[in-house]
Amino acid sequence: MKLKNSFFYTIREDSKDEESVSGNLLVRAGMIKKSSAGVYMTLPMGKRVISKIENIVREEMDRTGAQELHMPALILEDVYEESGRRAAFGSNMFALRDRYEKKYVLGPTHEELFVFAGMMHGKSYKDFPYNLYQIQTKYRDETRPRYGLIRTREFTMKDAYSYDVDLDGLNVSYKKMYDAYKNSFDRMKLDYKIVKADTGAMGGLLSEEFQAITPIGEDVVVLCDSCDFSSNMEVTEVVLNDKVSDETELAYEIVETPNAKTIEEVAAFFNKPVDAFVKTLIYNVDGELYAFLLKGNRELNETKVLKLLEANEMEMATFDEVEQATGAKVGFAGPIGLSIKVVMDAEVALMKNFITGANKTDHHYKNVNLKDFDVFKKADIVNVQEGDTCPKCGGKLKFVKGIEVGNTFKLGTKYSESLGFKYLDKDNQLKPVVMGSYGIGIERCMAAIVEQYNDENGIVWPMSVTPYHVEIILVNLKDEEQTKVANQLYDELSAAGIEVLLDDRDERPGVKFKDNELIGIPLRITVGKRAGEGIVEYKERTTDKVELNVDEIKDYVKKRIEELI
Repeated sequence: MKLKNSFFYTIREDSKDEESVSGNLLVRAGMIKKSSAGVYMTLPMGKRVISKIENIVREEMDRTGAQELHMPALILEDVYEESGRRAAFGSNMFALRDRYEKKYVLGPTHEELFVFAGMMHGKSYKDFPYNLYQIQTKYRDETRPRYGLIRTREFTMKDAYSYDVDLDGLNVSYKKMYDAYKNSFDRMKLDYKIVKADTGAMGGLLSEEFQAITPIGEDVVVLCDSCDFSSNMEVTEVVLNDKVSDETELAYEIVETPNAKTIEEVAAFFNKPVDAFVKTLIYNVDGELYAFLLKGNRELNETKVLKLLEANEMEMATFDEVEQATGAKVGFAGPIGLSIKVVMDAEVALMKNFITGANKTDHHYKNVNLKDFDVFKKADIVNVQEGDTCPKCGGKLKFVKGIEVGNTFKLGTKYSESLGFKYLDKDNQLKPVVMGSYGIGIERCMAAIVEQYNDENGIVWPMSVTPYHVEIILVNLKDEEQTKVANQLYDELSAAGIEVLLDDRDERPGVKFKDNELIGIPLRITVGKRAGEGIVEYKERTTDKVELNVDEIKDYVKKRIEELI
């Protein structure tokens, strides 16, 4: 492409509306443009990157024997009611009505429709296995769209679904997809970890995430310093190393604690460490109030709670709800005498003579023990912390941040049973089809690549996804020899199948060099004052300039592209 008469622009200043490195650089490079909160245009240069990512994914999917199709985005709401997932998605779905008042949603995901598609073919055990996939737009009404393309309301996903007659078949299909994902992300040059994760609204037997490691990541990836353990924070087990305290249980006493309602203030008041305090958190879970007990130095894990209570949504109780449940201002809740259900973290069960709120403003209890209150459920309901024990080897856990770029689910028979997708087995008996689900966020991949590949001057695209392989910079448009050489190189490289960008704009050389570094084309050829001698300047982003003869540049560039891809 020649820039002179093309749609191309860059922005010199950082974007005030983007809080991530990738969002800022992609906007400045003229690759994306925000049209509303969580919704972006993909502009020509960015579309080329997206197409490269899609093609990598498509090639790896096709290699497994999966077949591509396309599903509608506009879906009858009844479809999700029938599968039991409408409530699970809640307000995250975009809902609308047509002119006949029929309820529709914009598809956040397509498991149900893929079940219906599968029913058209899978009637006998002889029809299996097979795999269908699409690359299509999804819509989710995110509460807080952020980080550029990392969390948006409209995005492109590659979603695939495998169909098998039993778990053994699912395991084979799952492994094919697992390997295809590894190949895809390896070709994109992403640094990633594969972690166990929560199945969430998808449900099923197993979920694994492919997490691109980057400081801007929304997810906490838990690793071990001694083994290959990796997991998402949401599902990582807290290993209890302590035994039940051998202290003598004392009778609880109420203590006036003026101006002490935070954990730190209470700990300071009693001159005890934070973990001697048990905090009581009041939440509204699917419309019912619960009290959650955990050590003062721990954080509640909502994913574990929702799974434990088989619930869909939870949020912190309002001030009024807390006061109604406890009879006290916020900050003084405790388990003794509460009329709402109490869910206790397993770690609290090892404690004796701990401190809690007294359900009375400016008061706390000391020497509280398990016999002093009723417990509805006891379970692991907290987040692990760095330094906690690895569930696999006993080493120490450490954290890194990650962007979830892909996920794989062993769905089992969750959707086939709820929607009646069955086949006749060898004994002529009806059995539910066993399914897997596999997703890749296309724009998230682009954002993750930019987060990992950038420097102080701009984006540094890996060769496999760069919008163009090489950029030719014509220094002086008025110099006929330079113009001739630049266009000659452009034609020769293009004819050799190399993707070439020619900057033939009437701009100062410094502007062209800055734009080149901002948009991140890996290879650069500068046609300058030695063009008349048949000499041009060649440079890669991380190497020094070298001078090459015009006659040798094509083979040199072609070889470097092959090496870098």
